[in-house]
Amino acid sequence: MAANSAQGGVARIAIKAMGLFGGVQVLGILCSVVRTKLVALWLGEAGIGLFGILNNALEMLNTGTNLGVRQSSVRDIAQSVADGDSRQAGVTSAVIRRWSVWLGVGGALLTIALSPLLSRLSFKTTSNAWMFVALAVAVLLMALTNGRQAVLQGTRQLKRLARVGVVGSIAGLVVSIPMFYYWRMTSVVPSIVAYAVAMAVVSWLWRDRTLPVVSVAAREVVRRGRSFIALGAYMTVGTFSTILAGYLITALLSQMAGLEEVGIYQSGYTLVNKYTGIVLTALGMEFYPRLAAHAGSGLHVRVQVSQQLNVAVTVMVPIVMMLIVLRGVAIELLYSDAFVAAGEFVLWSGVGLVARAVSWCIAFVMLARGDGKVYMFTELSSAVLSVVLAIGGYHVGGIAGMGVAYTVWYLSYALIVWLVYAVRYRLRLSRMAALTAVVGMALPAMLTVAPQWLAWTVTAMVAVGALIRLRRLWGDVGNS
Repeated sequence: MAANSAQGGVARIAIKAMGLFGGVQVLGILCSVVRTKLVALWLGEAGIGLFGILNNALEMLNTGTNLGVRQSSVRDIAQSVADGDSRQAGVTSAVIRRWSVWLGVGGALLTIALSPLLSRLSFKTTSNAWMFVALAVAVLLMALTNGRQAVLQGTRQLKRLARVGVVGSIAGLVVSIPMFYYWRMTSVVPSIVAYAVAMAVVSWLWRDRTLPVVSVAAREVVRRGRSFIALGAYMTVGTFSTILAGYLITALLSQMAGLEEVGIYQSGYTLVNKYTGIVLTALGMEFYPRLAAHAGSGLHVRVQVSQQLNVAVTVMVPIVMMLIVLRGVAIELLYSDAFVAAGEFVLWSGVGLVARAVSWCIAFVMLARGDGKVYMFTELSSAVLSVVLAIGGYHVGGIAGMGVAYTVWYLSYALIVWLVYAVRYRLRLSRMAALTAVVGMALPAMLTVAPQWLAWTVTAMVAVGALIRLRRLWGDVGNS
């Protein structure tokens, strides 16, 4: 009875977090949709391709120079808050802010120094180095934003954290629209910097105001920062390898087939990976600090992970299936008829999206327990697989082959993190969670061969079933 009550409580917390954070983020996603649609209409496939290359480069630089502070410090604050030590949490907050400034300045300088190399890797010429010099401003501002967001997440201020993303996205879009219309291709770099400025300003306006303001000497900042910087360094290598892999895929595809083909791939990848990622983002913002607060308890971790997996897959499967059956409409709505080939990527990546949700739930255990070396190993393995499979998939089957590669990639990654979970931590998933994962991956696979009428029928049935199951998980709390 106690176990059922705990599982029901976890489910209810997860569903509430998804509703709260995901609901508020809808405006942010709409801004992203409008932004992408305008780029597709006014800048075309080449504009989407350029956006993809520069955004991947920016994400890579931000990840590589931030030393994992965005995620590693959440663990420290969450544990301090769970212990009821507000002053310690305040000290950690002050340390994070100082480290964010140092890392932001260092990242900006490194971006400027690497600009000629990045230009040659991306465009086979150094004449576009100025683009990466301009991105140095965004690197600095993103580091400051990351520090403030880490504090909000660690203290579970979900409403405030979500508003930062929404308001920042709206402000960035408002500034970008006239840039796209009047400057066309030359608007890409200024619009990216404008978005970073908007996010930095909004994150400052909605910064944490609950923790005590503590003055910490520079020497103390260095000493206290070692705990999350050490973990963050391992996380950075792992996460950076994933970002680097994404950048290499677009850069290699650009050299092999041109910016137009990069635009097709990027539109399909964005559709399946980033737009559906809203579910995982919403769940993760609350799941990570909750898991980290009591990560030393095997029973706590097992219950949290199994129930989170149940919720994540239950929500993700109908979304993935609807995306597959409506892929033509979605592509025309978000992009244009010129991007119709991206539908093949969407079709064949469906199983991979569900596998991504499964691996996402399990991989958080490594971060919550501070197991940086193992996390680094799994992410490095995943990154190498992604590049090899994506480029190999394109050679064999074009954009559709890259969709198959996406699925094989995440199936392989899910197996890797499950082995870590089962062998290293001696933990297991509940039978219901394991069954949910298997069935969840089988359903999108069926759509690749099913006739249209059957695909629509099964998708509708799965969507209704998911709503009923989520309602039952929610109700378990009151019945326990």
